[in-house]
Amino acid sequence: MEKSDQSEIKRDPLQERVSQHISRVEYRLQPLANQRCAAVIPKLQKVLEAFSSEKIGNHHFASDTGYGHGEQGREAIDRVFARVLGAEKAAVRMQFVSGTHAITSALFGLLRPGDRMLSVAGRPYETLEEVIGLRGTGQGSLLEFGISYEELLLAKDGTLDFYALEKALRKPFKLIFIQRSCGYSWRPCLSIEVIKEVCQFVHSRYPETFCFVDNCYGELVEEKEPCEIGADLIAGSLIKNLGGTIVPTGGYVAGRSDLVEMSCSRLTAPGIGSDAGISFGLNRLILQGLFLSPQMVSESLIGADLICSVFHELGFKVNPEPGAPRGDLIQAVCCNKPEILTRLCSAFQATSPVGSYLAPSPSSMPGYENKLVMAGGTFVSGSTSEFSADAPLRPPYNLFLQGGSHRSHIKLALERGLTDLIRAGLLELPQTS
Repeated sequence: MEKSDQSEIKRDPLQERVSQHISRVEYRLQPLANQRCAAVIPKLQKVLEAFSSEKIGNHHFASDTGYGHGEQGREAIDRVFARVLGAEKAAVRMQFVSGTHAITSALFGLLRPGDRMLSVAGRPYETLEEVIGLRGTGQGSLLEFGISYEELLLAKDGTLDFYALEKALRKPFKLIFIQRSCGYSWRPCLSIEVIKEVCQFVHSRYPETFCFVDNCYGELVEEKEPCEIGADLIAGSLIKNLGGTIVPTGGYVAGRSDLVEMSCSRLTAPGIGSDAGISFGLNRLILQGLFLSPQMVSESLIGADLICSVFHELGFKVNPEPGAPRGDLIQAVCCNKPEILTRLCSAFQATSPVGSYLAPSPSSMPGYENKLVMAGGTFVSGSTSEFSADAPLRPPYNLFLQGGSHRSHIKLALERGLTDLIRAGLLELPQTS
């Protein structure tokens, strides 16, 4: 029997056309991809210097049991993260079940009955609405504890309205809430430079007001972190950027030492604060995930650039648009039709390493007002540092894509998604392709 010549195996002609179209876009984006790769060096150097300064060794991989008082590895991890994030103190805890949980602990830690908070970039992410008290009753929201809430509408172009901020600050607020990423809103993310301007603007008028940043999706995207440019406290998830796709759960808070401690007092209890909480034997993964994160963030950004340009050239509205600066990993695509959204999610799920046989369908999720469609066949359940796509099922059917451990996976998912849309008669490739 003659051996088969694998080089003679032909791909489906339509799939080949789609692949060639994507490859042409990828080729044009190569200079930008090179810049993304070069930007890994200083970020990785910062991580390595933090490891070196804290003398990280194998002995830090061990985890305690029980209360975890004085757990050596956990305390070293806190110091490493503080250095990387430019903070006085950090608390990295497996007991945070999500970024929302870390943010909630910070809000309840810093605010007291009678205090007032202001969101400067519109309505926060949906999972925080019930935390604040904008939806739901009887759950112990901030509003139910006597903490008032106001929000500023964004300018018409989707950017932060500093005129409205100046007007709002004629009365004092205890906390200014700054959500870095777009969430499920069609707006630009807030760059480090804009966050710096907000913090300076607020602190110049009310030095005692806390500037708190929801840092999810933004870590290691730009050269600096919010704590380095004036933010008092930040919080985020470890199954996003800083987990490097391998940390199985957890979150962090970082910033001023006293504010981190106040946040941890809500996670554990007053008097215990950050001095307890074991790491469940995950110290090595936490440290290794942080080591991998600069490279993983770079690959995600390169993939987001490709998604952006491919869909833009096919006539879809995208946010951010090609060439626009990025401050987070999220790429939004306006699908306009629910069929396009659901077919893309199905194709992306089918290209996933885990659960490729599943078919995403609209379903309710805790903390969300609308039904969601989610594609996320990830090794860590719910991870958005691995490639995933999700959307609330509501007009105009904006799909939010993020993450990706390597650009090749994103390219294959795109190929599958576009091919399926063409076969369903929902998309046509340009004739030049």
